[in-house]
Amino acid sequence: MKKQASVKELKAKIISPARHMVVLAMMLSVGGFLSYRALDIQVLDNDFLQKQGDARHLRTINLPAHRGMLLDRNGEVLAVSSPVATVWANPQAVPLNDPRLDQLSDLIDVSVRNIKAAVNQKQSREFVYLQRHLNPHLGEDVKKLNIPGISLVREFHRYYPTGEVSAHVLGFTDIDDQGIEGMELQFNNALKGIQGKDKVVKDRKGHIIDSVDLLESPQPGQNIHVSIDKRLQYIAYRELKKQVQAHSAKTGSLVLLDVHSGEVLAMVNEPAYNPNNREGSTQKVMRNRALTDLLEPGSTIKPFIAAAALMSRQFSAHTPVQTSPGYMRVGRNTIRDVHNYGDLDLSGVIKKSSNVGISKVALALPKEMLWEVLSDMGFGEISNSHFPGEVQGVLPFFGEWNEFQQATLSFGYGISVTPVQLAQAYAMLANGGVLKPVSLLKLDAEPQGKQAIPEDVAQDVMHMMESVVSREGTAVQAAIPGYRVAGKTGTIKKLDKINGGYMAKNYYALFAGVVPASEPRLAAVVVIDDPTENGYYGGTVAAPVFSRVLSEALRLMDIPPDDIKQAPVRVAQLQGATQ
Repeated sequence: MKKQASVKELKAKIISPARHMVVLAMMLSVGGFLSYRALDIQVLDNDFLQKQGDARHLRTINLPAHRGMLLDRNGEVLAVSSPVATVWANPQAVPLNDPRLDQLSDLIDVSVRNIKAAVNQKQSREFVYLQRHLNPHLGEDVKKLNIPGISLVREFHRYYPTGEVSAHVLGFTDIDDQGIEGMELQFNNALKGIQGKDKVVKDRKGHIIDSVDLLESPQPGQNIHVSIDKRLQYIAYRELKKQVQAHSAKTGSLVLLDVHSGEVLAMVNEPAYNPNNREGSTQKVMRNRALTDLLEPGSTIKPFIAAAALMSRQFSAHTPVQTSPGYMRVGRNTIRDVHNYGDLDLSGVIKKSSNVGISKVALALPKEMLWEVLSDMGFGEISNSHFPGEVQGVLPFFGEWNEFQQATLSFGYGISVTPVQLAQAYAMLANGGVLKPVSLLKLDAEPQGKQAIPEDVAQDVMHMMESVVSREGTAVQAAIPGYRVAGKTGTIKKLDKINGGYMAKNYYALFAGVVPASEPRLAAVVVIDDPTENGYYGGTVAAPVFSRVLSEALRLMDIPPDDIKQAPVRVAQLQGATQ
């Protein structure tokens, strides 16, 4: 038995070192393999892990581009984008029981309940807005809370320093800083710029901790100089608003053009809206009525009928026109004047605004010739301002006219214009008969126009319109001390769109004019819609607005007087009118 035990012990002593060597070799082999694998993964071939890490932490984000500014013709800011902070959440990472959500709620003015609801409803997504366009300092306070899954992104908010004064021209942008009305829409592609792209590293909370690679730099939008003069815009809006309120009118519009370039120096509507806070504003209030609303021009069309008469060579400025007894029959219809003006010449027909006289003139002209002349002067067309929503004027085809329609068209019924189109036509008369396209952009050079009527005809009509602003005319309140003014009044019954026909006591009051008449620089149209108190005639409601706005425009633009001899008389007249 002892011999057998000693043999087993001897075998154990021999086998034990060999076993140890095998175990040690296996351990060394495993260790070596692991070391090699670690070296291979981390140093020699780390692409896989790098890609996996990048997939979890690298993101490509958009970098917002700064929207270009809208500037007035003198470089004054009309619209500018300011940086703001927008708060967003990764619903998969936000701890809904985090007590800091109460502080977040106070900072972004969103209830904790709504924050949790937004997060719960979007659990399958990695992005949801919580609040947009916060002041940057509030954004910094949100960042300091360091709540997992809550992050900030930089955006831009549009601001309009002139507020309601320029709202209808400029329009506005949406929350994404994209133009949706007015010039913001018209020139959106140029203004908005191009977004950039940046590759960033985010931590497990979704916060950006490093920028890895700027893939594309954001390209800011272009700055655009519009044609309006901010100073004239303020003046025009102030005076128009004052007059609309004084006469309890429904609405009002005013357009001021540079005669030679066709640039819009001022364009205002009342009522207006604040583009910085559009809450409660309706589409009806926000539309630019100077370009989108048609109206019949009434007696402001008469100078253009006179121009057609002169072009026919049947009439001169002194051709007699019999208007007695103050009315005339055309078929079954009667056309009337306010008074029996008796014997007038063509110039007197314009000065007294005789419906009977201008009807006789129009009926003496061939229909086709009259239609062609009006069409050449821009009636029935569009002003080519390219403003979004601008409507085309209405000039019925001459083949559709009967005798009465031809007569009533001569004093502005059955034809429709926008205030801008009417101003463009008056600028044409002031510019020697050359029709220029209307521009809402500042121009570097005067555009070429179309010779719509002969220069001598345009000059003769201008002389006729000067008499309208004389003591014997219908627009003495359009006078401007020291300046010769040419223009025409209009008082038009409004269409009854519900029952048809015309309303008995609802009117448009218009004045369209040019100054200084000797060397015209400015043309303007004033429209007061439905004045219900203190008169309704164009000469007493619209003409005074023209006088006040254009007198300040002439001063600001340093345009010299051309009627110094008459200045003391007109000053006295205006002082008497204000007392």
